[in-house]
Amino acid sequence: MAVYFQKREVVVPGQLLAEGRYRASFGTYDDGDRIYSALVGLAELRGNTVKVVALEGVYIPREGDLVLGTITIVTGNNWKVDIGGPYLASLHANNALRRPYDDDISRYMDIGDVIAAEVIAFDRVTGPFLGMKGRGLRRLDSGMILEISPAKIPRVIGRRGSMINMIQDILRIQTMVGQNGRIWIRASNIEVMRLAIKAFKMIEAQAHTSRLTDRVKTMLEEEMANIHGEEMSEDMFEEPTDIEDSKESEDIAEPAELVEDEDTAEGEEPVKPEKSPKTEAVDEIKDDSPEDATEEETESEETETETKEEVSE
Repeated sequence: MAVYFQKREVVVPGQLLAEGRYRASFGTYDDGDRIYSALVGLAELRGNTVKVVALEGVYIPREGDLVLGTITIVTGNNWKVDIGGPYLASLHANNALRRPYDDDISRYMDIGDVIAAEVIAFDRVTGPFLGMKGRGLRRLDSGMILEISPAKIPRVIGRRGSMINMIQDILRIQTMVGQNGRIWIRASNIEVMRLAIKAFKMIEAQAHTSRLTDRVKTMLEEEMANIHGEEMSEDMFEEPTDIEDSKESEDIAEPAELVEDEDTAEGEEPVKPEKSPKTEAVDEIKDDSPEDATEEETESEETETETKEEVSE
């Protein structure tokens, strides 16, 4: 028995991977007692099983896969669902709804709706059939869908869910990862959403490297510190250069309000910034000016009234 590759080594189709009492798995084929790679990907040995995780490729459905799809057609008691790749999936109302249900099934899900479903059958002739009666399978009404290479989904999930669970814990987001390369993300704000996208794109680009989970975790922790104000980046509070020139005499307090909103950490009460001496001086001028003007106008009116009374006498 012999193995001819290192752990997570990039291999090519036709490359000899092992010989002896080994079992061929996904991405490999056997010829007698020899096992060869069928894909360009990362070779792995689990026990006596040899498999290759593809680096690129379209999604090929398998029974039991969780997929995220978009409804494209509603016909009779069936929905047609785009799940990516070369196949359009079918979802029968009996596999999604409880009886009795309305004849117009578009009342429940319509064209454009995004759903999470399970592949319950696939024979490469009639296309895959979906079901929505498992736990968590539903219409996804909020959040966003990110698409990456389906071949990188195992790396996004990680061993026993280590990668995806780590991302959810640090970012406090909700996710659902489809085997067809689609990831549903719901976050508390746009900054966290952008950070989640950055993390998933980083995994996609570096899926072939080792210690990726540690690097992603370090990146997320640093970025979350920035978002919470511990290491505020310049881009988060950069102001247009013409604000100071155009607003200096009209509304000096406005830049302070902008900084207050951006410096406030999530979950904390906003702290009103202290006024600068310049701002206090301007406030005094603004407060005193109307009173002075009123006194002068009053004196002027009294003088005019006295003059008119003398003339009339």
